[in-house]
Amino acid sequence: MTSNIGQNYPYTSETEAERRRTIERLVAERSDLGPALAERTTPLDDNERWWVWKCPTTGCPGRLHVAGYARDAHALVVVCDGSCGRIFLR
Repeated sequence: MTSNIGQNYPYTSETEAERRRTIERLVAERSDLGPALAERTTPLDDNERWWVWKCPTTGCPGRLHVAGYARDAHALVVVCDGSCGRIFLR
């Protein structure tokens, strides 16, 4: 069985405030992102820092930022801030 839940190592980390600003910016820039995240995620708990990963999409220079907990999997939902703009599970 295959999965898109990544098993790679984090690239860096960001503060909760940085993470929140990035997700808010991405939602404002992409009309489809807010509804997709509302459907796929549950709220995050209180953490001071969150991991950031490099996007695995070939040719995409983006980074993956935590957007919430996955509703249907034991994983984090992350959003790429780069050219692919994809949503992944980590």
